[in-house]
Amino acid sequence: MRIRYLPETLINQIAAGEVVERPAAVVKELVENALDAGASAIDVDITEGGKAKIVINDNGCGMSDNEVEAALDRHATSKLPDDDLLHIKHLGFRGEALASIAAVAKINIKTHDASSGESWEIFCEGGEKAKVKPCAHPKGTRIEVADLFYATPARLKFQKSERAEYSAIKDALSRLAMAYPNVAFSLTHNGSRKLNLSAVLDAQSRLSAVLGKDFGENSMVLEAERESIKLSGYAGLPTYHRGTTRYQYLFVNGRVVKDRLLHGCVRAAYADVLHRDRHPVVALFLELPSDEVDVNVHPAKAEVRFRNPQLVRGLIISALKHAIMEGGYKTAGTVGEQTLQALHQSGLSNYAPSLPLHRGRSRAVPYASYATSRHVHTNQALYEPTQIAYDIDPTARVEEVPAYDPQHEEALQNHPLGAARAQLHENYIIAQTPDGLVIVDQHAAHERLVYERFKSQMEKTGIEKQGLLTPDIIEMEENDAEQLLEHAEAFAKLGLDIEPFGVGTIAIQSVPALLAGRLNTKELLYNLLDDLKEYDKATLLEEKINHILSTMACHGSVRSGRRLNAEEMNALLRQMEETPLSGQCNHGRPTYIRLSLKEIERLFSRR
Repeated sequence: MRIRYLPETLINQIAAGEVVERPAAVVKELVENALDAGASAIDVDITEGGKAKIVINDNGCGMSDNEVEAALDRHATSKLPDDDLLHIKHLGFRGEALASIAAVAKINIKTHDASSGESWEIFCEGGEKAKVKPCAHPKGTRIEVADLFYATPARLKFQKSERAEYSAIKDALSRLAMAYPNVAFSLTHNGSRKLNLSAVLDAQSRLSAVLGKDFGENSMVLEAERESIKLSGYAGLPTYHRGTTRYQYLFVNGRVVKDRLLHGCVRAAYADVLHRDRHPVVALFLELPSDEVDVNVHPAKAEVRFRNPQLVRGLIISALKHAIMEGGYKTAGTVGEQTLQALHQSGLSNYAPSLPLHRGRSRAVPYASYATSRHVHTNQALYEPTQIAYDIDPTARVEEVPAYDPQHEEALQNHPLGAARAQLHENYIIAQTPDGLVIVDQHAAHERLVYERFKSQMEKTGIEKQGLLTPDIIEMEENDAEQLLEHAEAFAKLGLDIEPFGVGTIAIQSVPALLAGRLNTKELLYNLLDDLKEYDKATLLEEKINHILSTMACHGSVRSGRRLNAEEMNALLRQMEETPLSGQCNHGRPTYIRLSLKEIERLFSRR
């Protein structure tokens, strides 16, 4: 085959394959154009999931007759005043979107030029432009895209269902709406209004409108700055998580991105409080000088490249970890409005007015009984494994209970988690606070306490290594081996000693003692390598060690079904108040919930 020049129509169709993957991509590109035009209100109207028709109306600055004709040509743009790609100030800049869309669909544009007061219209079908003509049109621009992919039937066959395409469009528009709260957005599908967001002054109001009150009740405010980079937004509590990263909303200079580095930062920050298969809900807004980030690395501008990725990574991870630590037990136990409504609607009136304290294995012990009884009996020792003494203080069985002391009682209630009143079902501790009550899952709570003690010891004494009698020799690509060896010092702190053993060969001299006997060293190295390539940091080994510590903590904690006396329960509450991250267990589940008197009275229709 001889080299030949492709026809312009085919060039545009190839470009469309990169830029216009599905109807949602069309909506994203056209809405970004409207935002760049200074629009304060953008209306999106779609039919059949956008496959039949997409109409975008905005009140931006509009275009002149020459501009609207040039807008349909490839690489024609108003957003690059010069040839500098290092200081991009707009969402769009390549001049590909309209030309690519026009190559595979029928497109009609009506626009009102704010500077001249004139309105113009142009039609384009399959890349063939008609002449620009005058028209009647109010302020802004209206773009109608019909029969998407009619010019490329093969691409049309790969489109998903109408429901799936509509969902993708709503998600794309919602993300843009989060980044621009000062702009009003609406979405209509098949004649039905699906999204109607008024312009607001702050991001919090827009996030609440898009994500719902549940997110607001289970998120923490983020504000951090390092050198010239600013981070703001909201991070979900570790107890508020999903099974996919789809609910992580990331923005760089107002641009919606799905960047591996940023997702990796979120994962690393939550690694100690969530399982790897669970993902937090976050909305993060990163602002930095335009010359510190390259947005021209992806056809759909979905990924970015930072000049100083380590600075960005350090800022995000430290800010998120600080928020998680600050949240601790103080915020993790709140009950959301939806939960309260569900409890209220569950038919509380159907319960008998009086129930016995004992039924089957359930057990409720009023605190008053401890004041009148001379002896408190527990059926078994608090903590059975004897080799690791990470139990609740005091550990001894309490035989003599002091007389009821009102002042002591009041002091206990004034603690954040209150005074223990009862134990239900041998697993749930009921504590009274001055303005409500707290319900604690004793196993989940003690599991976190033990885990944090393990980690504290690891920090003080380091991770114990176990040397190998015969080093494991692992061969791999030379570049891969060099990349691993660059991080040898970091690995050594985690108990893994690696050394070069010729070109493209690594010798493993020792492994973390916790992982000895249960580790495939070759698989570990390749997993670490994948981790380095994806996240620029070896987090996997640390996660493996933390997973072992978490498992040990789970087996070494107060089990469900263990009966505790009042002093033991109060000791657990006090330790929770002093321990970081005690609001959730090692698996991301809450260790307690808090109900205020107002909420309790609402449940009983007293308010």
